[in-house]
Amino acid sequence: MNRMKWLAGTVLALMLVGCGPTKKPGYRVYVANETSGNMTVIDSVTMEVIATVRLGKRPRGMHASPDGKLIYVALSGTPAAPPGVDEDTLPPPDKTADGIAVFDTEKLMVTKVVPAGSDPENFDVSHDGKFIYVSNEDTAGVGFVDLAKGELTQTVKTGEQPEGVTVTPNGKLVYSTSEEEGTISVIDPTAVKLLTTFKVGRRPRNIVFMPDGKSGYVNAENDGSVVLFDAVKNEMVKAIELGTPGEIKPMGLVLSPDAKHLYVSTGRGHKVFVIDTATNQATANFEVGQRPWGIGISPDGKTLFTANGPSNDITVVDLATNTVKKKIKGGTGTYSVLVLPN
Repeated sequence: MNRMKWLAGTVLALMLVGCGPTKKPGYRVYVANETSGNMTVIDSVTMEVIATVRLGKRPRGMHASPDGKLIYVALSGTPAAPPGVDEDTLPPPDKTADGIAVFDTEKLMVTKVVPAGSDPENFDVSHDGKFIYVSNEDTAGVGFVDLAKGELTQTVKTGEQPEGVTVTPNGKLVYSTSEEEGTISVIDPTAVKLLTTFKVGRRPRNIVFMPDGKSGYVNAENDGSVVLFDAVKNEMVKAIELGTPGEIKPMGLVLSPDAKHLYVSTGRGHKVFVIDTATNQATANFEVGQRPWGIGISPDGKTLFTANGPSNDITVVDLATNTVKKKIKGGTGTYSVLVLPN
């Protein structure tokens, strides 16, 4: 009888273990759609859209919390002003729409919107998850958003038209680009102080750091190049030419998980370029679609995704062959891409 009880208990225990929580396979791809104001969620196993969720006006910059449970998305009520558009003909900005949307990746919904200053476009999250550092173009500075307080607490003045904001790998400094001045500003977030500014090229937008934090890359959109910079001396090292300025417009940047390759989307150039980070030379390029901007890579480094705004779709690229596997329909004005493990 005792043996029968033991066997029954063992079977029950095994059944309970089998019913416990299991990690979902694959990852998800999140795409912010600037014009339709929503997010497209793609499952990596099926490569199909599993949800489309309302975010707010003009969602652009998008980053995850350190634990990946939340996605922060910059919203703006300022009308889009593409090249050639007379801004005087546009409607007045709706400042009530400005903020950072907080998106729950489990519930697949926006839980709240946090004030983040005027016309937030891009930002980064502190390593402890307590602050967001956001570019505010109207005020020519980087705003500090205290997530516990849910408010913008202070601003550090940088160059005109701040764009990309990136926290260094050690979490101690914040780098921000200035589109108008062609510079990177280096900020000490603890002291809330601008440390230095250095030139990198015309219309810099986005920054990525190598894992050791000693160097980084920034796109110089109007120069048709990507700039390697020294993050210790805070100076430009070299420009990696990708093509004719105006025809090739470097936009989004993403490193492979092993940091051996940098992938660069090129807007009206329709291509993604591959840069070898050991030699700092472009080794390949391939067509992906109309005006690719946002770019992301799978956790295993095998698949690349680009957001192609004019065609409202997302390109899926097999990096073993640098070929397009599929195009997935998104919302209107696909803008930024974020890839997170399940």
